[in-house]
Amino acid sequence: MKSIDLNCDMGESYGAWKMGADAEIMPLITSANIAAGFHAGDPATIRKTVRLAADHGVAIGAHPSLPDLSGFGRRTMKVSAQEVYDMVLYQAGAVEAFARAAGAKLHHVKCHGALYNMSAMDEELSDAIARAVKDLGSGVQLYALSNSRMVEAGKKRGLATIGEVFADRGYMDDGTLAPRGQPGGMIEEAEKSVAQVLGMVDEGIVVSLSGKRVPVSAGTLCLHGDQPGAVAFAEALRETFKTTVSRSRRHDNRPSPQARRLVPRRRPRRKGTLRGVSGRCGAPFGGGGLSRAG
Repeated sequence: MKSIDLNCDMGESYGAWKMGADAEIMPLITSANIAAGFHAGDPATIRKTVRLAADHGVAIGAHPSLPDLSGFGRRTMKVSAQEVYDMVLYQAGAVEAFARAAGAKLHHVKCHGALYNMSAMDEELSDAIARAVKDLGSGVQLYALSNSRMVEAGKKRGLATIGEVFADRGYMDDGTLAPRGQPGGMIEEAEKSVAQVLGMVDEGIVVSLSGKRVPVSAGTLCLHGDQPGAVAFAEALRETFKTTVSRSRRHDNRPSPQARRLVPRRRPRRKGTLRGVSGRCGAPFGGGGLSRAG
């Protein structure tokens, strides 16, 4: 059975400034991308978010960024490949240390904002990120934009590299994400988000803003925690893919009774109808995708 992981960017508060509804969203997801201080997050926030993820059986990921607190990591910068390697290893190492202190492990790395988008189209930056993730050791996975340069770089470095698709973002014709400020760049209706997700996971296709059918490989599905209505979006996705409790294993091979398998709600069968879906906390999602009929 194919599987899809539901990930969310978390831990993006900073000091007295609060961002997102982490406590409400965490029970609804299977992987958390935890801010590591460069765009958001501080030591206490990292510690609390790691603990929250561990308590819910959610896979712990690092969410490194360009050093841009005031711009929330969403402004491009001219940086060298070596600088990118250093900042990714530095930030992911911080999250890894807090995970270890909580009795858990770092499961994956997913870059944030401008760094994510820049590296998706830049071979040198992508390789720098892949090198940093590989040097973290312990089988840490790389989450990267589906069919991007970063996916290629991760695979070349021998990493478990998971293609990511987005529930709440519009797409360009080349498979990159549409700018947030562009009309349609952000999906604000839960029903539209669910429809896009089903197309990506069931058919391997996303319809771009211009109407082009763009192929994608859906190994993990992202929902942004800072998006207004993120909890409603997460609940809509969970309602579409009904939650049942199963015993799966975390990446450290300890049984995780809180791990979840997602099963679609019953509906009349038709060609291409989904039959089942599973999302396992901390499990490898290299064969990702909802199970399909036939």
